[in-house]
Amino acid sequence: MRSPAGSTQSPGPLSPFSKFQLHPPKFSAGWGCQWSTEWPPGGALGQVVGVVPGRVSVPGMGQEGEGGASGRGRCVGWPALDERRGPLQASLGTLGQRLQPGMADSAQAQKLVYLVTGGCGFLGEHVVRMLLQREPRLGELRVFDRHLGPWLEELKTGPVRVTAIQGDVTEAHEVAAAVAGAHVVIHTAGLVDVFGRASPETIHEVNVQGTRNVIQACVQTGTRFLVYTSSMEVVGPNTKGHPFYRGNEDTLYEAVHRHPYPCSKALAERLVLEANGREVHGGLPLVTCALRPTGIYGEGHQIMRDFYRQGLRLGGWLFRAIPASVEHGRVYVGNVAWMHVLAARELERRAALMGGQVYFCYDGSPYKSYEDFNMEFLGPCGLQLVGARPLLPYWLLVFLAALNALLQWLLRPLVLYAPLLNPYTLAVANTTFTVSTDKAQRHFGYEPLFSWEDSRTRTILWVQAAGSSAQ
Repeated sequence: MRSPAGSTQSPGPLSPFSKFQLHPPKFSAGWGCQWSTEWPPGGALGQVVGVVPGRVSVPGMGQEGEGGASGRGRCVGWPALDERRGPLQASLGTLGQRLQPGMADSAQAQKLVYLVTGGCGFLGEHVVRMLLQREPRLGELRVFDRHLGPWLEELKTGPVRVTAIQGDVTEAHEVAAAVAGAHVVIHTAGLVDVFGRASPETIHEVNVQGTRNVIQACVQTGTRFLVYTSSMEVVGPNTKGHPFYRGNEDTLYEAVHRHPYPCSKALAERLVLEANGREVHGGLPLVTCALRPTGIYGEGHQIMRDFYRQGLRLGGWLFRAIPASVEHGRVYVGNVAWMHVLAARELERRAALMGGQVYFCYDGSPYKSYEDFNMEFLGPCGLQLVGARPLLPYWLLVFLAALNALLQWLLRPLVLYAPLLNPYTLAVANTTFTVSTDKAQRHFGYEPLFSWEDSRTRTILWVQAAGSSAQ
C-alpha cells in the first residue's frame, strides 16, 4: 500500500458512475472532445501476415520474464540479454512462494491461452515476459502487435507455445481472429501521444475503436476475462490544474480533459467497465477490470532515454523548469506488469469482487517532481540538474507552450512539429498527482515485486547501456 506520511483518507465508496457525464468526441481543426466529470465514474496498427492468414506461429517459444503501455509496436533498445536476465530472474526467483495453494495441480489439469495486445510495446513486452515466467497455468501466449520485435526469438525454450500475430486493433476481423480460443485477454495496445505526433482521429481510432473491437471479439468468441491497461490521465491532472494529493480510486476529482489522449483513454476505460457482465458466446458473463498506471518508468522507457541524450548534447546539463514541490506518482514497469498478471489470474476466482473495477498501479517509488525523479537515474549517469528553482518564470513557459501549439497547428500540413513542451504537458508536469491506495492488495493480493532500490538500479543500468549504444 502507498501510505506515505501525510496521506489522506478519501470519502467512502461511491457508485461506479456517480455524477458521470460524457461529452462524445468531436473532430475538427482543433480537438473538440471534452470529458467532464467528478471522479470517479464507478496497438497495435498494421496488417496481418503469415502462412496462416492473421497468424504467424513460432512453435516452442517459452520461458523468460520482464516491459504505457505503448502498444504501438515500437520496440526500443535493451541492454545485452545476459546483462538483463540475471537481476530479473534473481528478483523473480522467490515469487513461487506467493502462488496459490494447489496451483501446480490446476496447471496440470488445464492450460490456458492468454492474448496480450500491444505485446511488443514498452509495457506489453514486460507483461509477456512476466506471464511466461510466472503464470503456471499458461499453455499458449499470443503476442499481438503491429511490429513484432526480434526479442521474440529469445523465447524459444520452455514448454509454453508463443504465437506471434502481426495485426491491427482497429481491424475488427483481425482482432477477432486473435481472440478466438483465448481464455484471457490483456489489452495493453494503445497510442500514447501527448506531443501531437498523431492526429486526434488516429488516437481515437486506436484507443477507443480498438478497445471496442477487443470487447466485441470477446463477446463473439466467448472469451470471458479482459484486463485493460488504462491510465492515471483518465482522472487527471485536469485542465484546471487541481492537485490530486494522495488520492485513491474513490477520491472525488473533477476530471476535465480536452487533449485527445486522456479523452480517448477515458472513453475506452468506460467501454471496458460497462462491458462487465455482458453475455458472451456460450451464455456466460464477461468479466472486466481496468488498471491505471501512474507515470511508468524502467527498461525500455523511450522518454527517459531521450532526456538522457538531450543532457549529453547539452554537455551533461539539464535545466529545472518545474518547482521541486510539485509531486508526481511514478511506478516501475516490472511492477505494473506483475499487477496485470495477478489481476488476470484472479479475475475468474474473484469475479464478483473485481468485475467492473478500476485499480491504480502503485509501488514504493518516491513522490518527486518529474525532473527530480528523473535525476534519480540520470544523475548516476553523469547528468546534473541546474537550479534549485525554475530558471524561467511560469508565465514565460505558458507563453512558449502556447507558441509551440500554434506552430504545430500552422506547420502540420507541411511538416511534423512535435515539441515536448505544449499546454497539456506543461499542465501535467506542473500539477501534483499522487496516489495512496491498497485496493489492488485487498482485492487480488498485489504487492510490488520489485523494491524501489531494485527498480532504480535496473533503470540506471538500462540508461547507461542505452547511452553507450548511442555513442
